[in-house]
Amino acid sequence: MAFKFEKLIVWQKAVDLSDVVNQVKKQFPKEEVYILTSQIKRAADSVSLNIAEGSTGQSNPEFNRFLGIALRSAIKVVGCIFLAKRREYISDDDFYKIYKMCEEILVMINALRNSLK
Repeated sequence: MAFKFEKLIVWQKAVDLSDVVNQVKKQFPKEEVYILTSQIKRAADSVSLNIAEGSTGQSNPEFNRFLGIALRSAIKVVGCIFLAKRREYISDDDFYKIYKMCEEILVMINALRNSLK
């Protein structure tokens, strides 16, 4: 592994989240393609991308800032799945799977942020 972020379990789990969201979003109706589908996909991708960007060659305060962005992106994913569930675009199983993944990632991001202080 060449980059520091690749060793981070939280980054690996964020990439897994992105994969799951990418599969689930395919169930969304076509009229959502530039709305909710785009939002959830970009938010899910943003979690791993901000962890990666912040971890490499950054100071601890700067890494902490990027982790804050990743955290907010994960929360945005949760908001999106609530909308998708309410609009009946996703199943209960998909909702809970993504919800639990986000919950775990949030705990890990917060622990990582606390370790930087």
